[in-house]
Amino acid sequence: MIEFAGRTAFVTGGANGIGIGLVRALLAEGCNVAIADIRQESIDRALASLSGQRVMGVQVDVSSRTAMAEAADAVEARFGPVSLLFNNAGINLFQTIEASSYDDWDWVMGVNLHGPINGVMTFVPRMIKAGLGGYIVNTASMAAFLAAGMPGIYNTTKFAVRGMSESLRASLAQHKIGVSVLCPGLVKSYIYASNEIRPEALQGGAKPVDKEWVQRLAEIHEFGMEPDVIAARVLEAMREHRFYIFSHPEFKDELREVFDEVIDDFRDYPADPGHDMRTGFEKTRRESYRQQRRGLRAK
Repeated sequence: MIEFAGRTAFVTGGANGIGIGLVRALLAEGCNVAIADIRQESIDRALASLSGQRVMGVQVDVSSRTAMAEAADAVEARFGPVSLLFNNAGINLFQTIEASSYDDWDWVMGVNLHGPINGVMTFVPRMIKAGLGGYIVNTASMAAFLAAGMPGIYNTTKFAVRGMSESLRASLAQHKIGVSVLCPGLVKSYIYASNEIRPEALQGGAKPVDKEWVQRLAEIHEFGMEPDVIAARVLEAMREHRFYIFSHPEFKDELREVFDEVIDDFRDYPADPGHDMRTGFEKTRRESYRQQRRGLRAK
């Protein structure tokens, strides 16, 4: 079971939404915490709401490898090695894939997918070298399973984060570094205001902001789950070493329905040439994967 007290945590998107909930929960557990966020004013507000010397802010664009490395250096200089990593920063673009531009893709992919990748590539080698074990939580979404037509690029990134996390969980077990993927539903956050932080260089093909739609989203997010509730459920799941963190139980029946539809799409085709050799190999792979899953769940 992961022990939190005395560890150093790095939380991206840490100044609001799920991030600030995690920051508060980790501080309460006795962690040193770095609030990493792109909005300096949000960092300042977050720090003003917290007390003690075990928290610091660092402004960072998670899509930048250089910026993430510099942020890691700054945090380690003050608190020592980071052994708890929360790749939580995220944005959304509420439109379909066919209505999107290459700049739309580069912006959303840069934050939602390259951000977690940069977090992993920056901190994992340092975590392994420090030899303290630790834990990584990557924030995906229920959109990692449930993909409607909109928001298309966001869905794509969240499916990818889910897959990356599962692979990472298996490879990092030997280093005593746990991995979970957080899949929340609606959260009380400012993700609806993502356009406010869209880089000027990635404005090509950007649609005009529909202010009425943004206002509607703001109203909807007001009854999203409270960040502190989600944070408590995240830490509970980490202690239990659960891979999937489903903070919103209301999705359980829908997910079961989707999985049933997936299985229903299989067909019992007649054996094709090479079937026996292929399935023989797959039997070995399947048993190996089953043993891997059992081992990871038992840790």
